[in-house]
Order: sequence, then C-alpha cells, then structure tokens
Amino acid sequence: MEATTRCSYCLFFAILILALLPPPSVAQLTPFENRILFRVQQLLEFPPAFQGWNNWTNFCYLPPSPSLTIVCSGNHVTELTVIGNRSSPSVNPKPASGRNSGFAVSEQTLSQSFLIDSFFTTLTKLASLKVLTLVSLGIWGPLPPKINRFRSLQVLNISFNFIYGQIPPSISTFKNLSSLVLADNLFNGTVPDLTSLAVLKELDLSGNLLGPKFPSLGNKLVTIILKNNTFQSEFRLDFKKFDALQRLDISSNQLNGPIPTALFSMPSIQYLNLARNKLTGALPTTISCSDKLGFVDLSNNLLTGRLPSCIGSNSSNRVVLYSWNCLSSGNSSYQHPTSFCDQEALAVKPTTTPKTKHHSSSKLGLIPGIGGGIVGGVIALGLLLLVIFRMTRSRKHGTSSFNKHMLNKPSAADTRYVSHTMRLGALELPPYHEFTMEEIEEATNNFDQTNLLGQGSYGQLYKGWLGDGSAVAVRCLKLKNKHSPQSLLQHMEVISKLRHRHLVGILGHCIVTFQDHPNAANTLFLVLEHVSNGALRSHLTDWRRRETLKWPQRMAINIGVARGIQFLHTGISPGIFGNDLKIENILLDDNFTPKISSYNLPLPARVGSQDPSNRDFLGNIGSAEHAEKDDIYQLGAIIVEVITGKQITSQNELDVIRLQLEKGLTEAPAKLRAVTDPAIRGTFAYESLRTAVEITIKCLSKDPRQRPSIEDVLWNLQYSVQVQDGWATSGNLSGKISGNLSGKLSGNLSGSISTYRP
Repeated sequence: MEATTRCSYCLFFAILILALLPPPSVAQLTPFENRILFRVQQLLEFPPAFQGWNNWTNFCYLPPSPSLTIVCSGNHVTELTVIGNRSSPSVNPKPASGRNSGFAVSEQTLSQSFLIDSFFTTLTKLASLKVLTLVSLGIWGPLPPKINRFRSLQVLNISFNFIYGQIPPSISTFKNLSSLVLADNLFNGTVPDLTSLAVLKELDLSGNLLGPKFPSLGNKLVTIILKNNTFQSEFRLDFKKFDALQRLDISSNQLNGPIPTALFSMPSIQYLNLARNKLTGALPTTISCSDKLGFVDLSNNLLTGRLPSCIGSNSSNRVVLYSWNCLSSGNSSYQHPTSFCDQEALAVKPTTTPKTKHHSSSKLGLIPGIGGGIVGGVIALGLLLLVIFRMTRSRKHGTSSFNKHMLNKPSAADTRYVSHTMRLGALELPPYHEFTMEEIEEATNNFDQTNLLGQGSYGQLYKGWLGDGSAVAVRCLKLKNKHSPQSLLQHMEVISKLRHRHLVGILGHCIVTFQDHPNAANTLFLVLEHVSNGALRSHLTDWRRRETLKWPQRMAINIGVARGIQFLHTGISPGIFGNDLKIENILLDDNFTPKISSYNLPLPARVGSQDPSNRDFLGNIGSAEHAEKDDIYQLGAIIVEVITGKQITSQNELDVIRLQLEKGLTEAPAKLRAVTDPAIRGTFAYESLRTAVEITIKCLSKDPRQRPSIEDVLWNLQYSVQVQDGWATSGNLSGKISGNLSGKLSGNLSGSISTYRP
C-alpha cells in the first residue's frame, strides 16, 4: 500500500513536469536555425545581449529583455531584435544604469574583420523572419542588395549603426514591409523609389546624408521622418493623396521653394515639422488646417507675409513655432527683416545658368582643359585625355603633376585608412579636384589684395569664386624644399579624405614646383569650402547675434565640435592630434552647423613654424605625447565661452572662470546659473547645465591624465541634451523661444513630441 502511494506521487509529479514543459514541436528550433543564431553571435563579436548562450539554450523560450527578443513560430525564428551599446555617428547610447559621467564607448564599430556581406548572407537564411531589429551594434559597411532575400520581412530596423553608401534599390521589393527604419547611419545619395511598398506605414531615414532629390514615397504612409539629411529640391509629392499621414518631419535639410498648402489640411496629420530648411514665400491666408493638427514647426526658414489664421491664432490644442523667418506675425524681435529672406531666397532659387562675378573669375570651371583650350566638348573624352597627358608628362619630367592613383598603390595601412574614414561619413561636397595654377589665379583674381582674408603662420588666405559662382577660400602654404612630387601627392591623398560635416572641407589643391630654382620651396594652394555664417565667437559676443543662440543650439554646437575632434582622433589612421583648437577657428554655416577650420593637416613641415603665442593660453602641456589631451583641454576652453558668453583671451581669465564654475557646482544652483551667459538664462534645465559644466571642468584639468576621452565628452554632452529635451517637452520652455524647442540638435523629436532620439 505504501509503495503504491509512493508510485502515485511519482506519477503525479511526472505528469506535472511534463505539463509544464513546452510542446516538443514548438520548444526547439531546427538545428539549422540554431547554428545560424550562434553564427550571428560570432559575426557580431559576442555582444552583451548574447552572453550566456550554450548548446542547451532554448532560443524560442528565452525571456525577452530590452536588449534581446527572439520570437519563434513553427520551429522557425520570426523575430530577432538585438539592441547593442555601441555608439553611432549621431549618438552615444545612455547606459541602462542611468547617468554615469565615467561611462565611455571604447569601440564604436565592429572590428576591421567584420564583413557586412557575410553577416547579411547568414541572416537571410532565417527564411521565416518577419521582424529584424539591429540597433547600436557597430555594424559598418555598405548594405548589400541581397537583403531582398528576406521574403517575409514586415519590420526592418537597422538604426544607429555605421552603414554607408546608397540604400540598395532591392529594398523596394519588400512587398510585406510595414516599417522601415534606417535612421542615424551614413547612407548617402538618392533614395530608391519606394512607391512599390504598398503596405509601408512607417519610414524613418533621419540622421543620414541622403539627398539632394526628395524621395518618391507611397501615399499610404502614416509616419515619414526624413530630418537631418541633405535634401535640397522642392517638394515633389502630391500630399493631397496622403490620407493616412499623421506625422511628417523633414526638418534640418536644405529644402527650398514654397510650402505645399495641402500639408496643413491632410485629414490625419497631427505633427508637422519643417524647421531649419530654406522654404520661401508667403502662405495663403485662407488655407485650412486639419482639426487633428497639434504641432507645427516652421522656424528657421525664409517665409514672408502673415501666418494663415488656422495656425496663426492662439489655440490651446495646437503648438505653432515660427521664429527666425521674416513673418509679420508675432514678436518681431524673433524674426529677420523681410529683405533678409528676399536676399536669401534669391541665393537658393534654382537657376539654369551659373552665378557670375564681375571679374574674370566667372570663367573658372572645374572641368580641366587640355593645353588650356578644351572647356566645352565631351567631358568623358576630356578626362581621358587629361589622364593620358599627365601620365606622359610624368614619364618625361618626373616632376609637377602626377596621377596620384598611379603613384600610390594602396598598402594595408591605406586600405584600413580609407575604409575607416568612409564609414564615418562623407559630405555633399564636390568631388576632390586637382586645380591648375591658372584656375587658382582666376579664382582669386590674381591674388587681388581686396580678396585677402588673413595672413599668419598658416600662410595667406584669400577669398575666391569658382565658375559656378560658389565662394571658396584659398590658402597659400610655402613648404620646405626637397620634397619629391611623389611624397607631396601621398600627403594630398590623405588630405583628400579629410571630409566630415564638422570640418571645413578641402575641395582640392594645386602644387607648384619651380624647376629653375632647385633650392626654392614648393608652394601648395588648398581650396577650402567657404563657411558663410562667421566665427562662433562673434555669435557669442556680438549683441546683434547672441540672441539667436539659445541653450539647445549652443549644446548642439558643442556636440558638433566634439564630433569633429572625434573624427580627427579616431576616424582616420593614424589619428590627427595637436589641432590648435580656438573658438575663433570654429565657423558656423547657414544652419549653425559648426566646422573646425584649424585642424592639423598632415603636411611636410612648413617654412617657419607656428607662432608659439597661439598656444600659450590653451593647454600648453609641454610634450608631443600629450597632444590628444591638449585637444581636449582646448575643447573645454571653447565650451566655457559657449556657456558663459565671455570672451577669454588669457590663461588667467580661463582659470578664474573655471573656478567660478567649480564653485557654482558645489554651492546653490543659482550660483551656477549666475555664471552663464545672461542671453540664455531661463532657457535651460539646471541638470542639463550641470552635466555640461561637470565634463567641461574635467576637460580643463591641469593634469592631462585626468582629462576625459573625446568619447566621454560626447556622451556627457549628449546626455545633457537628453535632459534638456525632457525638460523642454514637459512645458518648461516659454513660447517666445519656440524656435529652439526642437532645437538644432542631432536627433530632435522622434516618435512623438515627448520622445527624443539623441
């Protein structure tokens, strides 16, 4: 009897255990897909989300977490979501544990051995995959066309990585795709025609380098986010047909022309952000607005006239931002004069003929001539003849111009250099060009003294104009002799790759060697992009300009400068340090994007040397091995001026202000606020200010070893922006600074008005 009872208990527990186990047909993936997941783990270089896997891991029953979700159906993976902790070109992720000023991203991308083609080849073997999310994993390389092998895919999110090149046209073959998120990568060029994606509801391509043509999109979309790209054309979509569209964000591009009035009356539209473009003209006062429209941002454009009544009148259920246009509505102190918008509108108006200048520089073009004669004709033939001409001349004389691609076979180091630079992005600049001396002379009107912008240890700087009417700056550098043309061209090969949105771009060069004077120095002419909005310092100290830079814009500028430094330090190999960073050498373009103009070009030694007095006050730490920390110190000095609005001209002044900031941190918040620029008081969250000041003080540490890495600086500045955005969207910003609600930030608003993607 006792034995029978014991057996009954055993049977009961056995049945209970079997009941709790998942059905065998659902519990296990096929061995093939098991191997694929382990291979994905290996290709992604064992991210934290995949830790703890072993041969007995039941992937279909892993508990979902913020960093990993695997969903199965019928023994196949149908969803794979992996969230990593590697930064992207536009963000350093916030750690899960909260703010930590010691947090640093040591490696942004996957290693040099990572092959994106092999990675996606492996993933596409998950034939039943419907949802694929790969965020902040450091993936880099061009997106391969073979992604069209995902036959069942409904959601694709590969945001916050380093994927570059064009979006492959094969992406338009995803017939079941409802959500496509490629945000915060390095995609460039034209967006494929997406009208064939009949069920696509969400499209987010923000934070890339896409453009200039506005994309063709299907009219069933609910969300369109194209902000922070380089779209330049007028609108080409018939928005009258977009009945389902609720959210449209095309801010921070270069879109021009009039605003389609249909945007405001789309039946489902709730959120409309057109800020920081070059949109022109006056809106008809009789346009109607959808009752659902709750947010409109028209700020920082070139609009004139009065706002239509449906967005111009005060409403408790609609937020309308429109500062820094030329509108006669609202507070005129936050609008430009009408003449400003009229002049700027002419500059961005599409033309069929190039702008000209009164002197001979109007004839300067970028198409090289043969023997000084061929300017028109067939471009391809001209370029072919030019290559043949240079090859022949180099064989005859062994000097002057050389075909740099013929001279420099890429070594392993060169390949590493190019790929690392490419994944960190390129700009919408003209192709790098080797100018002739005649072109340089025409551009500067034979170096007319009226075009001289400045002169110093870096040589003379002239303003010039290319044949298409675009302004440039031409820097003349005298180089020490005994540098072979091959050596110089190797240096120029490196310089031609130094293109980043936060560096003043180098458009081309010209090298002149005087054969008759063997002891004479080579002369190098660098053609630089012209940055039109002046130096950052003038926007902080000139009372006519300082009102335009509120706290969000100032933080965006700080982040931009830091990203430029990060590119110089880590974006190329070897890195470039000792960049003589000074606030007067930080220039702003028309969109208030900061560009570093004084970075250390990898050139042979110049005649003479840099003026030591230029470096006495900013981090003179004595030895070459501290050059990286020298740059960090100088960045700290720049941020101090941005925060306080005070012009700092000596080491003593910098030390005094640093002590004031330190004292403000240890005492009451009012003490710290009192040190800030009066023009921005009341426009920032205290915690945002505090975070920025804390990292700035660390940058200014007297001991170079105590200064943070550039990644530390970036993370803290971006965390400061996150805090600010949360404060702003909770209703703490007044309407009078409405133009900065969505800010000039690298991520702005995404998903909803209160959601921020840094």
